[in-house]
Amino acid sequence: MSVPAEWQQNLAKAFSNRSFLIGLIITGLIALTAVLSFVWTPYAVGTLDIAGKLKPPSEAHWLGTDHYGRDILSMIMVGSRNSIAVALVSVVIGIAVGVPLGLWAAARGGLIDEILMRFNDLVFAFPALLSAVMITAVFGPGAVNAIIAIGIFNIPVFARVARGAALVLWPREYILAARASGKGALRITVEHILPNMANLLIVQATIQFSLGILAEAGLSYVGLGSQPPMPSWGRMLFEAQTMISLAPHMALFPGLAIVVTVLGLNLLGDGLRDVLDPRLRRDR
Repeated sequence: MSVPAEWQQNLAKAFSNRSFLIGLIITGLIALTAVLSFVWTPYAVGTLDIAGKLKPPSEAHWLGTDHYGRDILSMIMVGSRNSIAVALVSVVIGIAVGVPLGLWAAARGGLIDEILMRFNDLVFAFPALLSAVMITAVFGPGAVNAIIAIGIFNIPVFARVARGAALVLWPREYILAARASGKGALRITVEHILPNMANLLIVQATIQFSLGILAEAGLSYVGLGSQPPMPSWGRMLFEAQTMISLAPHMALFPGLAIVVTVLGLNLLGDGLRDVLDPRLRRDR
C-alpha cells in the first residue's frame, strides 16, 4: 500500500523542520520513559529507606533520594505516565465534546450558535484549578476528578477552534456545490468540513496536551490531583519545598521533568503548525 504523495511531502517537510524534530525526540523519550516504567524502574517507588534519605545524586541513585529515602528517578518515571494519562484523557474529552459542539454551532447558526457559544464562555470562565476545587469538594480529590476538571476546561477551547474553522469553510465553493447536490449539513460536516480542519485540531490538541501536563502538576501540587502512593511531579515539588535548603535536587529534577516535557510538546506543536498550515508555508 503506497503512501499518498501529499503525506510524503508533509513528512519530508516535518523532518526538515527543526522545532518538529526536537519536539518529537523529546516527546518520544518522555513517552518511552512512561512505557518503560510499567515494566522496570531502578527501585520500587513504594520502597522506603529512612537511613538513605536526602542523598544527593550518586551511582546508586542517579537523581538522589527524597525525605523518605525513595529513589527520585523511579518516582519521576512512574509520575510521567500519570501526567501523560491525565493530560491525554482530558484532551480526548475536550475533542469528543467540544468539536461536535463547535461544528453544530457553525452548521446551525442563529440561536443555537449563540446559546452554545455563551455556554462555552461560561465554562471557559472557570479555570481547571477552580473546576477541580468544586469537583473535589463533592467527590473528593483524585486523578479521575483532575481529568474531569481539565477535560471540562478543554471543551470550550476545542469548540471555539472547530466553530471558527467551520465558519471559514462553509462559504467555500466546494461546500456550496455539495449543498447543491443535495447533501445535508451532517454529511457535509463529516465528509468535507471535518477533514479540512483536522490539521488545525491536531495542532490544538498538542498545545492542550502541554497545558494539561501543567494543569495536572498544579492540581497535584495543591493536593487535588493523584493521591499517594501514586507518584506525581506536582506533589513531588510540593514535598520538596520544605527541603529545598537541605536537598535542592528534590525540587530540581521533578521541575526539570515538567519543563522539558512542556517544552517538547510546544516545539512539536509549533513544528506541526508550520508544516500543516498552508498559510504559514506561504508566508515563510
